[in-house]
Amino acid sequence: MTVWAPGPALVVYHAGVTVICELASQFTDEAAWGAATPCPEWRAGDLAAHLRCVADDYHEYLDEAPVSRLARLLGSSAGPESLSRKLARQNAAELAALADGTGPEHIAAFVASARAYAQRVAPIWELPHHRYRDAMVTVGGMVGAACAEWHLHAWDLARSLGKDYRPADPEILVAGWQAGAPHLPLDVPLAVATCGPRPAGGAWGVATGGSRASRPWAGGGWGTLLRASGRLP
Repeated sequence: MTVWAPGPALVVYHAGVTVICELASQFTDEAAWGAATPCPEWRAGDLAAHLRCVADDYHEYLDEAPVSRLARLLGSSAGPESLSRKLARQNAAELAALADGTGPEHIAAFVASARAYAQRVAPIWELPHHRYRDAMVTVGGMVGAACAEWHLHAWDLARSLGKDYRPADPEILVAGWQAGAPHLPLDVPLAVATCGPRPAGGAWGVATGGSRASRPWAGGGWGTLLRASGRLP
C-alpha cells in the first residue's frame, strides 16, 4: 500500500501544478480557451477560473480549520452524492462571482495560490483539518484531496486539447484521495462530477468513449479515480 507522506506527496502535488501549466500553454489564443471540457457547462477558460477559485478555497479552509465552511458541510454527514451536488453549486457560484479574466491570467493566479498553499502545509501536516463521520482528515490529508484535484483537472484540460493524460504514479494519488476525501469512497462511482450532474446517458461535451486500449487513462488506479470523481461512468 502506498503511504501518503509529506515528501512524496508534495512532489506529486507540485507535479500536478506543473502539468496544468504545461497544458495551459497549449491553448494558443483566447479562442482556444473556448474549447469544450468533460463538463458540459464549462469551457477551458471556465476550468482555468475554477482552478483559481479552488486554490483560494484551500487557503480559506486552512485558515479556518477545523471550523471552516467545508468542515461544517462535511460535518453534516450527508452522503457522497448530496455533498458533491452542494460543492458543485458552491463551485458554480464562486465562478459566477469571479472577476473577468483570461485563461492565462486565471492559470497564473492558480499557480501562485497553489504553490503558496504547499509552502504552508508541511509544518502542520498532522493537525486536524475537518471531520467526516468517524474519519478525521488532517491538513496532510487535505493536501491529498488537492493533489488529486490538480491531476484530475489536468486530465480535463488534456481532453479539451484532444489529448490523453495519465499521471506518472496514480497509486500515490489514490492514497491522497483516500486520506483527504473519505466522503467519496473509491468503490462508488459518482453521478456528479466537479461541475455538476453527468448528463443523461453518461456523455460529456468531450468524447471519453472507445475501448480501454484506446483510453490509457481508463484502467488501474487512475481509472478508479476518474470513475470515483464522476468523470467516467
